[in-house]
Amino acid sequence: MTTHHAPSTVDQTVRAVLKDVLALDADRVAAFDDDTALFGALPELDSMAVAGVLTEIEDRLHILIEDDEVDGEMLESFGALRRFAEAKVHAKKDA
Repeated sequence: MTTHHAPSTVDQTVRAVLKDVLALDADRVAAFDDDTALFGALPELDSMAVAGVLTEIEDRLHILIEDDEVDGEMLESFGALRRFAEAKVHAKKDA
């Protein structure tokens, strides 16, 4: 059973980036859950699009994503990408 609660700012931002950068339908992105597969499952998210998505997440959340932090795991699912972005935002606040 999934509990529904208001999406976090990071959640909303990651959804908006995926919608904007990949030109995905808003309803499709709104339906993403933590288990929604991204890289390898979304044809729009190819290796070239990854850079655009990550750069836009950096810009909108005011974080820095280092090259060595980018791996298949963080792009595996919507939940993994959201958790990664949330951790970066929290680390920035704590710095």
